[in-house]
Amino acid sequence: MASEIEFSKELKSYQTAIEGLVVYDLPVHGDNRGWFKENWQKEKMTALGLPDFDPIQNNFSFNDKRGVARGIHAEPWDKYVSLGAGRIFGFWVDIREGSPTYGEHFTVEMDPSKSIFVPRGVANGYQTLEDNTVYSYLVNDHWSPDAQYSFVSMFDESIGIDWPIPLDECEISEKDKNHPSLAEAVAITPKKTLIIGANGQLGRAFQALYPDAECADRDSLDISSPEVSTARRWRDYGVILNAAAYTAVDAAETEDGRRDAWKANATAVANLAKIAAQNNIALVHISSDYVFDGRKEIHTEDEDFAPLSVYGQSKAAGDIAASTAPRHYIARTSWVIGDGNNFVRTMANLAEKGVKPSVVSDQIGRLTFTEDLAAGIKHLLDTNAPFGTYNISNDGESASWADIASEVYSLSGKSHEDVTPVTTGEYYEGKDDIAPRPLQSTLSLEKIKATGFAPREWKAALTEYLEK
Repeated sequence: MASEIEFSKELKSYQTAIEGLVVYDLPVHGDNRGWFKENWQKEKMTALGLPDFDPIQNNFSFNDKRGVARGIHAEPWDKYVSLGAGRIFGFWVDIREGSPTYGEHFTVEMDPSKSIFVPRGVANGYQTLEDNTVYSYLVNDHWSPDAQYSFVSMFDESIGIDWPIPLDECEISEKDKNHPSLAEAVAITPKKTLIIGANGQLGRAFQALYPDAECADRDSLDISSPEVSTARRWRDYGVILNAAAYTAVDAAETEDGRRDAWKANATAVANLAKIAAQNNIALVHISSDYVFDGRKEIHTEDEDFAPLSVYGQSKAAGDIAASTAPRHYIARTSWVIGDGNNFVRTMANLAEKGVKPSVVSDQIGRLTFTEDLAAGIKHLLDTNAPFGTYNISNDGESASWADIASEVYSLSGKSHEDVTPVTTGEYYEGKDDIAPRPLQSTLSLEKIKATGFAPREWKAALTEYLEK
């Protein structure tokens, strides 16, 4: 005999012992004609904490009799389970690689007034407790022969499931009878992290923090091509760290450079944003102080774009494109220094050779060491900070390029007076195809600090960099 549904529950959520596995009470409204419920209501349920998991397929499983058992199956997608009729004993086992609750299980009896969100890699199954049970589930990926699936035997007594109907009395498929024990089950691996531009200064810093990430460079993955949308099974990726960019500021003012800058900094980013939106990927994009005209002494994240150069224009376009991905972090930075050719290394080499350079003194900002930039981005991802734009540079008093050069000379055992300050106009006098530079490049760090990340002061980071 069918059990009665409890009507008019309050919409509530209940955390389980398995991380991310959440049970919901659903309001069901009934009368003498039957009942109605909002089975999946995005606005209400995300406000309650349900992840906006972007479901793309709805499946039903009809079970005509009591005592049908199915499972235990783990898939590479999130799942939202509910019932259209009947009652089940649901059971779940965490087999996510690296999960703090790996191997733990959870069970609950469900009727149409309950639902459960099952995160990717948590194995699920059920046992019908009534005839004519309709089991429904939303998923955020399509089945693919190339995806990773895993299974656990419901007969494994080590899991500790207390069955309401003994398994020897249940209808179970031969395939489900032969799944491996929990000890022999293949863990579902986390979604992949992809580093694009992996061989550049920032890319190498990302590799140090993400040693298991997949790496790509321009030769192995052309992100400016429309074909990039089919270059990977993108549903297997959780994060794209885009460290690729065209950064030849002056060359971007030439005919060929202009085309290349827009292709790398705007078109490619638009392609990645589309991929990220379609596959629920977190996209990390690197912005630049060159999207501003440098008239303000301190630049906040919400300042209007006013680029002076072709490079700046292409970066601003990339920022706009990246922001169309629902899950995006735009890390705006300035004066980047890392493992490769850069201003600091050039000054250190000149100091070693005894050269006394003239260096621009009216462009003001702060250095950003790639180690700190990568760490700030990882902090945003690890803490699930709100998506959006964050300024990330090193902290400390703003300085000119000449000030920084003088600091390098002093740290190299030379006199800071070996550096001659000159204006931007004096430095570039008589030179063609020179891009205009913003004179003020200092970025406000209040927003990133509010998330709990504290960048090092640039002088301390510079000292450590030169000591290496």
